[in-house]
Amino acid sequence: MTVAVKNNNNTPLVVPKAIRRKAGFRSGQELEIKASGGVITIVPKPAAAGNEYTAAERRAVDRGISQSEKEYRAGKHAGPFATADEFLADLHRESANLGTKRKPARK
Repeated sequence: MTVAVKNNNNTPLVVPKAIRRKAGFRSGQELEIKASGGVITIVPKPAAAGNEYTAAERRAVDRGISQSEKEYRAGKHAGPFATADEFLADLHRESANLGTKRKPARK
């Protein structure tokens, strides 16, 4: 779709509604406008990466990463494995050990 508009430096340049609709822009959506080499590009503004988690969620993620790093330093890790068979052998060894631990009897 092509629409011609007149550029007048005294008034703002307006993108016609039909063009915005065809591009899929919604009312209130933030847009990013770039100009380069005589071409103006308008694209939806990408979501900020820092806003994907709340502060509480970020703390929970950080705790999980910290715990994982602590376990890795303590030697509680497996792999890397050169083949799937090596991985399966290790998995079976570890699962066999799970049954050997006994819980204390309840009183």
